[in-house]
Amino acid sequence: MSTEEQIQSFRQNYAALREEIGKVIVGHDAIVEGTLIAVLAGGHVLLEGVPGLGKTLLVRTLSEVLDLSFNRIQFTPDLMPGDIIGTNIVREDESGRKAFEFQHGPIFANMVLADEINRATPKTQSALLEAMQENSVSAAGRTHALDQPFFVLATQNPIEMEGTYPLPEAQMDRFFFKLKLDFPDVEQLHLIVDRTTGQKEPAVRRVLQQGEILEMRETARAIPVARPVQDYAIRVTLATHPESSQAHEMSKKYVRFGSSPRGTQALILGAKVHALMNDRVYVSCEDVRAVALPALRHRILLNFEAEAGRIDTDTILDRVLEWVPEPKE
Repeated sequence: MSTEEQIQSFRQNYAALREEIGKVIVGHDAIVEGTLIAVLAGGHVLLEGVPGLGKTLLVRTLSEVLDLSFNRIQFTPDLMPGDIIGTNIVREDESGRKAFEFQHGPIFANMVLADEINRATPKTQSALLEAMQENSVSAAGRTHALDQPFFVLATQNPIEMEGTYPLPEAQMDRFFFKLKLDFPDVEQLHLIVDRTTGQKEPAVRRVLQQGEILEMRETARAIPVARPVQDYAIRVTLATHPESSQAHEMSKKYVRFGSSPRGTQALILGAKVHALMNDRVYVSCEDVRAVALPALRHRILLNFEAEAGRIDTDTILDRVLEWVPEPKE
């Protein structure tokens, strides 16, 4: 298949995906788009929102549309790593011989919803995050590869923080995007009630197969990025570092640590997918800006002064994006 045919196929598949997901998911366009960008870029998503806004429904719908296996893990303080990755059990065959056999845990699925990840202990969180980073699971001295594509959507409730274990900054960095789920407006609430309280709930059909998602990933990675656009993404990242000569004034005042190089990688990969989604075969600074908030908001560590003044990372990033100049023609 030629490059032009691959790009055309990507556009058609993406349009079909959005159409099918829209039959079930009401509103949340930015969340659906951000989740699809992460899936197509090969990353994972941390979703912050209060309960009951359709996080589970979103991941389940995605798995049905993409014809992928789906598992949900409800994180609790007593959840152990073995409950996620699996464990060795003793099996007895017909002749009476006993042997250890690895019993796969719920992590062995293409799409995994890690619900309320901050309720589990760091030991359990690290088991999931290792699988996310390595695309494999280690148990009893053996490594078990995870099927591709492998996507984790982890959720956390921003309101109820008592008895939780906040993710360390180094582990937050493993998430490609952090998305914030807002409460639906009046019209969207009417649509939600109409669709979910009738005799028949909306259903979706399979649009893509497993291999087609991997092909779309390869197509997105093949999109070229001009050096000035890449330089713009790097300057946006450096503007979040208080010690950098290119730092924004708000970063110097309110930021302890700026974004890691993974943030720049997320900007470029996300911008490539965003460009293709908008029928372009080149990446522009507009694409970088479109993915900057979800790619960087969880990679910036604020100081006490920012917390006391109720300054959040989104406010700082908005100022940075206004301040960093685009490359000249």
